[in-house]
Formats: sequence, structure tokens, C-alpha cells
Amino acid sequence: MSEVLHVPTMAEMMAQGKQPEVLFWVGCAGSFDDRAKKITKAFVRILNRANVEFAVLGTEESCTGDPAKRAGNEFLFQMQAMMNIEVLNAYEAKKIVTACPHCFNTLKNEYPELGGTYEVVHHTEFLKSMLDAGRLTIEGGQFKGKRITFHDPCYLGRANNVYEAPRDLIQKLDAELVEMKRSRANGLCCGAGGAQMFKEPENGNKDINVERTEDALETQAHIIAAGCPFCNTMMTDGVKAKEREGDVKVMDVAELIANAQDL
Repeated sequence: MSEVLHVPTMAEMMAQGKQPEVLFWVGCAGSFDDRAKKITKAFVRILNRANVEFAVLGTEESCTGDPAKRAGNEFLFQMQAMMNIEVLNAYEAKKIVTACPHCFNTLKNEYPELGGTYEVVHHTEFLKSMLDAGRLTIEGGQFKGKRITFHDPCYLGRANNVYEAPRDLIQKLDAELVEMKRSRANGLCCGAGGAQMFKEPENGNKDINVERTEDALETQAHIIAAGCPFCNTMMTDGVKAKEREGDVKVMDVAELIANAQDL
């Protein structure tokens, strides 16, 4: 891909006297994890193609505090949150979009009581709204007719009732959306939530991500679609554990849309 990515920062925007339409909150995974960086780039490519005026915080962005809070360190969470809220409020941020449901849930539901009130949307919701407004067109391309199953991230689905946006986007690819036996409100966690991402699983007879990957493989899907960098990692590890990486891919919804035309 020779496409040049334009990623302005809030500081640059403010220096020009501009306020972006949305602030793209990249998140720790999207900034530092090599696999999740590809999701970040895919989403930026879509924003650039759709001529969306957006900005990132860049080095001024810090962890939302989600892992600290889930692991029980409320003090550290509040410290991290207050730092971010100061920065966001200084830039008068109104609307935030993020590709991470953990960031999404924390910014949306836990920042208001600390003085940070914003309109926060998940990237699948934002892409769906752009599609509905005619600012984005989606073609099936290489995914036309492919069997795709969507794994509901806990913090997107059960915690915030966002089920339809990612599915609507997948169906716009002219793909065959196949549901797992446990989906939507009855979905099964990938095993990374609640700061479990950062520790080894407890002893048992099966890792939760393998159990969830088996649900996905049962659908005989070519692609397991995810909407969360943590889920992406866990499902990818599950596919490897089942030795199916040769014929089953794990991709973020943004990657599906960005790559549909990049044959």
C-alpha cells in the first residue's frame, strides 16, 4: 500500500484555529501492539478516503485507566483519567471515536463522574453513521460471498448494547454473515476482559479463548471479524491453538472495509 496516511494532532489543529469533527482515540493497543497498529492504520485510511476531519492526541494521549480499574487499582485509574480529562477539556473535545471497546466504555461511562463528558462512539458505529449519511461507500471486493462470523466484544455488546453496527457493515460487504451459537447478548467473552489480557489464565481444562474460537470455527467461517484489539489477539491465538491459521483469518471490521478494494 503506497497510500499516504494523514494523521493530524489536536495541537496542530488548534494551532491552525481548527476544531476537528472527531477526535480519534487510538488507545494503547492501537498505538503499541504491532497487530493492532494495522487496525489503526485501516481506520485512518477510511477516514482519509471519506475526507473526515479528525485528529489524534499523539503523545498527549495516555492510557484511559481501564486495565488499572479492572485489576482493582481505583487510585491509579483516577490519576490516569484525570490527566486525560484535563487534556481533552483543554482541547474542548466534543466527539471521540475509538476502535477499542475498553477505551470506549471507560471514556463513555466512567469519565463523566470525574468531569469528562463527551460523545463517545465505537468505530463501527461511526462508520455505520458515515455509510447512512452517504459519506462512505462499501463494496464487497475480495470479501464478497465469504462466510464471516462476528465475535461480540463484551464492552461493546453486553456493556453498551452495540450489536447491529458491526453486523450491518459486514453485510454491506456482500458477505455471508453467520452467527455463532453464542452471540449478541448471549456472546462469550474472549478471555481478555477485566485486565485478564495481562496475566496467564488460571489452571483449568481449557483456555477461554480456545472455547470461544471453537464457537467461531463451528460456523465454518472463512473470517472471524472482531471489533476489539484484545479480542483480535485472543481469537488469533485460539485459531493458532487449533492449527487453523492457514484457512481462517481474524480481522477487525475496519480492516475488512479498508481492504475490500485492495485486492
